Amino acid sequence: MLGFYESFPKNVHKIAHFKVSASKKRLQRVLTQMLHKLNNETFSLEDVTHPSVPQCTVVFEFGIADEVNFNYLDEKETDKALKVINKKPFKIMDFFCAIRYYKTENRKKTPLKFDYYMLRFMFNKKSTEIQVFHERGPRHVSPEEIVNFVANKTNEKFSRKILKAVTAS
Repeated sequence: MLGFYESFPKNVHKIAHFKVSASKKRLQRVLTQMLHKLNNETFSLEDVTHPSVPQCTVVFEFGIADEVNFNYLDEKETDKALKVINKKPFKIMDFFCAIRYYKTENRKKTPLKFDYYMLRFMFNKKSTEIQVFHERGPRHVSPEEIVNFVANKTNEKFSRKILKAVTAS
């Protein structure tokens, strides 16, 4: 089933709750399109977190779950997800997130160890819960910072803030 990962871990590293002032369908469409757009976009580490590595760039790679694996969120997978959302919004959407780090010195780009995360979005009528599991990597970006980054990027796509943090644990 598209959007759901059967082996999503029970013990997660971060849970965040948000009040939502948009429909599930609209939020899921924007979220899917936004994650697709973020794929392979380059940011400075400062754009995402307080940098632990100077002169470091960050590249995100998102994939959407399909039962037992994740598929890279390219144009084809994005269109497939949007068609499902248009018919009936998801209750749960699971994504894989690889964060690639590169340190730049004297115009030379050196890859560092990557972070691997899984994100689960659970949609209710007026709220959303985001669960984050850090699979492996140096955690240059923490689970909390991933939640904040995704929530902020999602809010930027709307004329007003539609995701408002309620509690985090």
